[in-house]
Amino acid sequence: MTVLILAGTAEARQLAEYCLSAKISAQASLSGATRKPMSLAVPTRHGGFGGVEEFKLFLKEQNISAILDVTHPFASYITERTFQVSQDLGLPMMRYDRPEWTRRRGDNWIFIKDESEATSYISPSSTVFLATGRQSLVKFQDISKSRIYCRQIDPPEKPFPWLNGGFIIGRPPFSEAAERALFLKLNIDVLIAKNAGGAASRTKLDAARGLKLPVLMINRPPPTAAQTVRSLIEVKLWLDNLDL
Repeated sequence: MTVLILAGTAEARQLAEYCLSAKISAQASLSGATRKPMSLAVPTRHGGFGGVEEFKLFLKEQNISAILDVTHPFASYITERTFQVSQDLGLPMMRYDRPEWTRRRGDNWIFIKDESEATSYISPSSTVFLATGRQSLVKFQDISKSRIYCRQIDPPEKPFPWLNGGFIIGRPPFSEAAERALFLKLNIDVLIAKNAGGAASRTKLDAARGLKLPVLMINRPPPTAAQTVRSLIEVKLWLDNLDL
């Protein structure tokens, strides 16, 4: 009997290491969004499951007895699907959702519900830095008259969709000094980010504050029905008490 860790975050790596040290039988799954992801401490499956029925088949074949969802805070579709599958199969499930970022003195944040609201705050003359990932780039079509830079981990397989911008390739973490230097080099006027939380990736927000740049902060999607905690200690207690 094994716990499946739906990974893709730094916390997932930490929890995989905990399972290994605590001798909790576990394996992990990565969606394949990054071509060369950092390795995890437990056996890891790469690539999507293909659909609900394929996911259920995988869980049965691998004798999975519990599911720990430690995916990105904005991966609500994965969480919703996983919760439904766990209900259908009668498997215990836990969702770890790391705390959101909160404003600090000097931050100039404008909270928006989704990418479509960005057009209300971005002028065609602005130079915009997207820290929202390549998969969300298409959602910013309405501000495509502005100069846009989009950061992603892997080199692009396709050209940038608009003439006035480009991809910035880099693998986190980034220091505050490096982020500040990048924003100055690109003459960034506005930063757009998802409220993903996490200390390692907050440096872009600290750099924006130092440069007095406005930040369009995309709020998280509504919570799912899955049992959710925001403390790694709570997750570890849940793992310790699983009947595997």
